[in-house]
Amino acid sequence: MDVNTPTLFLTYIRQHIKTFITFILFGIIFIVVLFLYNLPVEPVLYAAFLCMIISIIFFMADFIHYYRKHKLLLQLQNQVTLNIDDLPRAKSLLEKDYQELIKILFIDKTSLVSEADAARNDLIDYYTLWVHQIKTPISAMRLLLQSEENTQNSELSLELFKIEQYVEMVLQYLRLNSYSSDFIFKKWDLDEIVRQAVRKYAKMFIGHKISLNYTELNCQVLTDEKWLVFVIEQLLSNALKYTKEGSISIYMENTDSKTLVIEDTGIGIAPEDLPRVFEKGYTGYNGHADKKSTGIGLYLCKRIVKNLSHTIEIQSQVGKGTKVKICLDHVNILFE
Repeated sequence: MDVNTPTLFLTYIRQHIKTFITFILFGIIFIVVLFLYNLPVEPVLYAAFLCMIISIIFFMADFIHYYRKHKLLLQLQNQVTLNIDDLPRAKSLLEKDYQELIKILFIDKTSLVSEADAARNDLIDYYTLWVHQIKTPISAMRLLLQSEENTQNSELSLELFKIEQYVEMVLQYLRLNSYSSDFIFKKWDLDEIVRQAVRKYAKMFIGHKISLNYTELNCQVLTDEKWLVFVIEQLLSNALKYTKEGSISIYMENTDSKTLVIEDTGIGIAPEDLPRVFEKGYTGYNGHADKKSTGIGLYLCKRIVKNLSHTIEIQSQVGKGTKVKICLDHVNILFE
């Protein structure tokens, strides 16, 4: 935030108004004494003129110092959260007291941030360990269910798959909110990335009797494979959850702009919910109908896509399905 010179000068005048009033009072006393003693006018006016010149020079020099100090403080606004070593030298006891208060607050803030970072890292370490540990009983349960093929075991396998997805969502959520998100950008074949997600959800397509219309994408994208696969998995999961019958289509809308489209024939999204579907925890009408909805999936997709320098948008009509578009051409990194 900057302040223009006239406004800053008026602020300076208001801050020194007592000094100016004092000079005016001295001038009045000077004139009264001149009048009462009937002193010669010429030498008195000459002395007054010299005093006025000296005062103007003094105030201009002080205003220039005031202006420079103001500029320095404006520059420090973006740095004071990192260090306070460059604060200007205090000219008065009050300024020194204020700077001491800033130092106390800075030390306290630094301590709180350090404690918060440590707590977050501990939490991420714990859940990372928990995710790896929970995969062992999940794998054991899957083997037991696969030992005998029947309708009940097939349904249990499907529910176990959902548990795996929720476990993975926990880990990705924590990683995304950490400062060490491991983004690795490379050029990838988009077909390879999308097919990973499709294969993962193949049983759900079969179980829900939803057909997949897949058009070859034939597109190279610069992205992080792991995170983009997670986004596509979440979108497929939503599409399958809210599509009771019909199909899900995956295709490129515009090869030039590299826009991937995932379209379903599901129940759609209410118009009043569309502007808020990417908000954290927002479930909308469909989420209230489906009591198990968390409102986290699309929020994570939006965050991840933004971190990947891509964009995502949703178009939908109630009863006519939903179309999700991911524009993948926003990363501009040169590779040799």
